[in-house]
Amino acid sequence: MSRLLIGVSGGIAAYKMLETARLAVKASHAVRVIQTPASERFVGRTSFEAITGAPVLADEFEPDPARGSYPGESLPDRAPISHLALVERAELFLIAPATANTIAKLATGQADNLLTTAALAAPCPVAIAPAMNDRMYLHPATQANVDLLASRGVTVIPPGEGELASHGEYGIGRLAEPSVLLEACERLLAAPTMSELRVLVTAGGTREPIDSVRYIGNRSSGRMGLALAAEAARRGASVTLIAANVGLELPRDVRVLRVETAAELADACEQEFARCDVLLMAAAVADFRPSNPSDSKLKKATLPASPTIDLEQTVDILSALAQHRREGQVIVGFAAEHGEDGVSYARGKLDRKGLDAVVVNDISNPQIGFEVGENEVTILSAGGGERHVERTSKELVARALMDEVERLRTTWREEAGGVARTGARSPAGI
Repeated sequence: MSRLLIGVSGGIAAYKMLETARLAVKASHAVRVIQTPASERFVGRTSFEAITGAPVLADEFEPDPARGSYPGESLPDRAPISHLALVERAELFLIAPATANTIAKLATGQADNLLTTAALAAPCPVAIAPAMNDRMYLHPATQANVDLLASRGVTVIPPGEGELASHGEYGIGRLAEPSVLLEACERLLAAPTMSELRVLVTAGGTREPIDSVRYIGNRSSGRMGLALAAEAARRGASVTLIAANVGLELPRDVRVLRVETAAELADACEQEFARCDVLLMAAAVADFRPSNPSDSKLKKATLPASPTIDLEQTVDILSALAQHRREGQVIVGFAAEHGEDGVSYARGKLDRKGLDAVVVNDISNPQIGFEVGENEVTILSAGGGERHVERTSKELVARALMDEVERLRTTWREEAGGVARTGARSPAGI
């Protein structure tokens, strides 16, 4: 859990910060909020307090009932100076929306309210998310102020382009969406624990053609694989994502290869596997494909009333890759099972394919798994390890899984260094 301080200045986009705070709390961050007096004309303190579970401050001289503490922390014995304590304990200070006026104050070092005073005293990373009319944003003075702050190490989360608050106006200046703000914050908060690793992730579901129009496929949307790729990138890894028929927005800072069929996925994995340190095989790969697909569309009038499709097995990509692993590689498979026997079946898959871990979820529950934003999984590791992750967002499931990957890497390093450890199999298969 990280301590995130949010500074809200007086723009109409302040309403988006309610959702940003909600997402941050849902992601297990402890959040405090500072508002400028002008921002209270758009969003009241009570809304932020209800979401964060902590008092909101807007004046340098008002006492802080929480005495500088963040949700989940014990109350200090003495009352500190608010503008110093809040930002001193913060691990990141996000100022959003950052109006043209607030950006100008920050650039010139003014400290005439609690937000700007805290910014001057911030020992933690500071990020700003500009939001204003396009003419104000593109004005040379604003651009110079933004560039100056960036040169001083402030992270600038750029605004988007679209409809603006003024009726009928369109342009750049829209505050970044809450999910984008949180993603940027989490990148800044995350220690780059995987900065030296190359991670290969597969996502989505393969489609095996029957003819030039029809195919055999599955319901995998790719959400879990995308969450894994985003989490690995957040931890500093160099990530390659092989996306099989994924129609969702792809994570930033990730190299993407698009494929359609199991054969194309196998070829891409074969090309990339030798260079990766971690393989996360989240894609749902068809076990069978039509043996004689047609190059053109099959006409119903030319087919029998009950046509037969001859199928042939596709290659077992994961097993083939595991047989050619190099020392130090971690391989994680996924098993979408149906019913109570799923875990025992997945344990057999783990041993049979020589994997380091298998992530199993029960797709008999329609609230988790395919085409939804939440999941509930059991992570099985070689040597008998088992960790259950209760129903939560796929982003938090991805965090739990990447924690397990880091544990497996640590185990292997200790084994390679001669330190005996029981539990996960070494990535060399020893």
